[in-house]
Amino acid sequence: MNAQYGYVRVSTSEQNEERQVTAMRTFGVATEAIFAEKMSGKNFNRPIYKSLIKKLKRGDTLVIKSIDRLGRDYGEILEQWQFITKKKKAFIVVLDMPLLDTREKERDLTGAFISNLVLQILSYVAEQERALLRQRQEEGIAAAKERGVKFGRPKKEAVDNFDEVVELWKQKKISAHKAIKLSGLSKATFYRRLDEIK
Repeated sequence: MNAQYGYVRVSTSEQNEERQVTAMRTFGVATEAIFAEKMSGKNFNRPIYKSLIKKLKRGDTLVIKSIDRLGRDYGEILEQWQFITKKKKAFIVVLDMPLLDTREKERDLTGAFISNLVLQILSYVAEQERALLRQRQEEGIAAAKERGVKFGRPKKEAVDNFDEVVELWKQKKISAHKAIKLSGLSKATFYRRLDEIK
């Protein structure tokens, strides 16, 4: 008997996959056959996805909620689609887009053409959304920097007598270890400050 699997993906640990899982169960995918992971869709180098694809056999069905849950890279989505449907000879069902249901064996040439066209458009849109998100992030970071927002860890301040500590160390009155400890800085930061002074 052919198996039916669901693939659920969210990009970050803050996002909730419950909506996708509910859609899978409603469609009839068994809970134990739902593969979920929290990873970016920028490529297909995802361990749970890879594990699921290995399980897929001829005649099995892969169910996804929407095309962007499969991935966000236009070329790779099309490549994976071809791999699953042509090489693995498994079926794909995209719940949010009934036109993308490859289970219809008696599909005529026009139906196949429309399905392929829809897939290409949706894959392209998924990649464009990812590119726009990246652009918005870059613009947001640039705007924040213009406003004086600092990114990264705050710079650790040395003790007030840093120059005196350095002078003692240069005169070999204290060891480098002792100088670093007295400065209140890490070894790397201590030497970086020395370079800045120079």
